[in-house]
Amino acid sequence: MGTSPAMFAEAPVAIIDIGSNSVRLVVYSGATRIPSVIFNEKVLAGLGREPGKIGAEAETRALAALDRFRVLVGQMKVVRTRVVATAAVREASNGAGFLARVRRLGFDPRILSGEEEGKRAGQGVLSAIPDADGIVGDLGGGSLELVEVSKGKVGRRASLPLGVFRLDALIEKSGSFSKAIGRAVADAGFEAAAADRPFYLVGGSWRTLARLDMEMSAHPLPITHQHALPTGRPRELRDILARIGKADVRDIPSISLSRVPTLPNANRLLEALVRALEPSHLVVSSFGIREGLLFDELSPEARALDPLIEAAREAGAGLGRFAQHGDLLDAWIAPAFDDPPEMARLRLAACLLADIAWAAHPDFRPERGIDMALHGNWVAIDAPGRVMLAQALFCNFGGGRELPYPAIAALCGEERLKRAAAWGFAMRLGQRLSGGVAAGLRRSRLLRDGGALRLEIGKGDSALLGETVERRLKTLAGELGLKPEIA
Repeated sequence: MGTSPAMFAEAPVAIIDIGSNSVRLVVYSGATRIPSVIFNEKVLAGLGREPGKIGAEAETRALAALDRFRVLVGQMKVVRTRVVATAAVREASNGAGFLARVRRLGFDPRILSGEEEGKRAGQGVLSAIPDADGIVGDLGGGSLELVEVSKGKVGRRASLPLGVFRLDALIEKSGSFSKAIGRAVADAGFEAAAADRPFYLVGGSWRTLARLDMEMSAHPLPITHQHALPTGRPRELRDILARIGKADVRDIPSISLSRVPTLPNANRLLEALVRALEPSHLVVSSFGIREGLLFDELSPEARALDPLIEAAREAGAGLGRFAQHGDLLDAWIAPAFDDPPEMARLRLAACLLADIAWAAHPDFRPERGIDMALHGNWVAIDAPGRVMLAQALFCNFGGGRELPYPAIAALCGEERLKRAAAWGFAMRLGQRLSGGVAAGLRRSRLLRDGGALRLEIGKGDSALLGETVERRLKTLAGELGLKPEIA
């Protein structure tokens, strides 16, 4: 996401996640609501590969990674490091010995129960998709957590021994893998639990499947978080996985070769879970346990903040010319529109970013706006929402009416694109009238009056009007099918 230069001076915090498949360090800094990731590294140690114990080779690899992480967090002056371990360590006969060696490195690891693992995964999804309403599935190497989320809260949850390392054994002994998964889901009380609701996918194997899906479908905006798949897509991916080889995957830079062996079983499990849970569609979440741990520490007031808006406000404050006044700009253009709440929040996000491209060469400011909207590390926004944001910023920075990327524009309906373009022209009018500062907006008004779009300004500020302002008012009025007026 966009960041201000000062944020990196803020005290960073770190989470080390010792999982059944990987050992990962993530260092966060910046805004409280959705801290920015300033470092992220994983080592696929495979602690859960051997049933019931941690293998010697896996332990050596994990401890070497943790020793490196120890040095890194010291160099980064991390003020607090949380170390958590999940199913592989929780269930290993030699897990206590492994944790003792982790403590000798200077860490204080804590084992998460299956119940807490599920709760944190659910909170992680809610932190990035606040309106999530459905079932979360967090797939690791040793376990699968199923969690219900709705109305900003985590509900019932269950931990099942269905991690990717355990599926081969289940496949071998089960007459029908799909039926066995169905029974496990039913016994946990989750049969048809996602009916007519999304199933949110958390975990590295499922994120890799999403990357494969986007590559195979030539998706024009390959951003994993909130990527949506129809429930029939895992069945199609099964055929792709059956014929794809490492040589093919090597040409896909977003896919780690070390993940490839787990993909067929992860996809097979997903197929079975679709039958058992009956979701309306699948949604990928890049946020899980680690982000859930951070979210759990927030005050109720901080949790209630919109993560997209907070991130856009921070980016606008860091990259704009003057003091941030995106909220005022949004309030100024709002009377020209009749936007429902879900559209109004996107409009506000666009206004908060209305000045981010000023430092770029004028010829490239529209492209800078597109890039920020499409490729920023935003959350709580789907692909069509990103396209609307790009359209608004493109028009705001003088790029014209049509986005220059038809395949990306096609991700969003024509009516929504038209609405976003009008936001952009309104923002452009406000920025020109005011010179990019707040005073001119406070002493003027933009409003609809019957079939007219009227700009009202005090006589003392009439010098702010000019040909450029009048031309931009006319352009906006034309987009809205109204007659321009100045009073």
